[in-house]
Amino acid sequence: MDFTTGSIYKKLIRFMMPILGALILQTMYGAVDILVVGRFGTEESISAVSTGSSLVNMVIFILTGLAMGVTILMGRYIGERKYQRLGKVVGGAILTYSIIAVILMIVLLLFAPMLAVLMKAPQDALAKTILYIRICGGGIFFIIGYNLISSIFRGIGNAKLHLLFVGIACVVNILGDLLFVAVFRWDVAGAALATVLAQAVSLLLSLMVCRKIELPFELHREDICLSMEVRRFLFLGLPIAFQELLTQISFMCLLAFVNGMGTTEAIRLASSSGYGIANKLVAVVMLVPSALMQSMSSFIAQNVGAGKEKRAQKSMGYGMMIGATIGIAMTLAAFFGGEILASLFTDNGIYQQKAAEYLRGFSLEAILTSILFSLIGYYNGHNQTLFVLLQRMAQSFLVRLPIAYYMSVHHPDTLVYIGVAAPMATVFGILINMIYFLPFSKKQEEIERMKNC
Repeated sequence: MDFTTGSIYKKLIRFMMPILGALILQTMYGAVDILVVGRFGTEESISAVSTGSSLVNMVIFILTGLAMGVTILMGRYIGERKYQRLGKVVGGAILTYSIIAVILMIVLLLFAPMLAVLMKAPQDALAKTILYIRICGGGIFFIIGYNLISSIFRGIGNAKLHLLFVGIACVVNILGDLLFVAVFRWDVAGAALATVLAQAVSLLLSLMVCRKIELPFELHREDICLSMEVRRFLFLGLPIAFQELLTQISFMCLLAFVNGMGTTEAIRLASSSGYGIANKLVAVVMLVPSALMQSMSSFIAQNVGAGKEKRAQKSMGYGMMIGATIGIAMTLAAFFGGEILASLFTDNGIYQQKAAEYLRGFSLEAILTSILFSLIGYYNGHNQTLFVLLQRMAQSFLVRLPIAYYMSVHHPDTLVYIGVAAPMATVFGILINMIYFLPFSKKQEEIERMKNC
């Protein structure tokens, strides 16, 4: 899709909606594990899947952040009409991600016990957490490959195939969970196997589709090498990946804080499980901001490549307006309907209460993050990924984690206050981005005027 001409609103919506649909399916994908295990497994299984999936998701988010470099670089080349360079980008990404997959598989298989202990998994759920991590580690190649292909299609402006691949994975995962957990009673192992199987099926089918459709690039055997294009997308993607690493480390720290809350093992297990359920619901709240950031990065990269700075800034404004409008409804649902939403995952009233507590504190994040992620998408599209990394570091480690730790120590019986740390950190991030935006946007406009002259 060409984002450099025509209605910004219509094209942004057309591109964003399949990405949003894919994220909805991915959220269902992750939530189904908790839902089925909560209904047919043991009580400690919820904590095990929550803790184990947090680690696996950290790996996925980091690699997705790295793949954003591929997405941005492809969008830039399309905007500059340099289609001949796309094959080298894709070939280099395939080789790079294959090497990473081998390394990660070894690490997750060998060090699963250490990682589970590091995340402070409750003692009753420790063995099941280790099992979940190892099974997902064994299938990490499929998980990584699936996410790489999705980033490539976002880079060429084709979000519909990404939606198709996610839909396939979601259906397979639901069927796998029902078969392995509800029928075979494999508990945590069944949830992990369903996840790996779903990613494998989706990856294989997506490769088959790629062979049948016309793409804006050709991929040759000699393109699968560590070329200069690898250096370019790593330069763009590594700050985003490191940003995701730090963000996920902060989430793991939050999980560790929560796992340590409470005066008895029963309360700690309730807090851990309630927080795990709340995080699945938080993923729903964050769908629109996440879709905005992904679509905005590609949208703006094309316009920057075509030398259309004013259009790029207008795109960011439309993104903020769309996200904040939808965010109001999400905020109201999270604040007032927490226990009802949590009841979808468990019948345990204490777990529902704990999940609702966190959601009440977190609720304003739905509006605030739409604004922040639109800004981040704008900077990503301008190759300003290092600035994005620095501001996210400040946001997480200067605001969110210190506040969350303080709240976990001084208010150990409720998750409301630890949830409040998220919107407070986001307000801080918005202020940093807006301060930087004023001189940066003027500089970009001046560069554009000089080029036109």
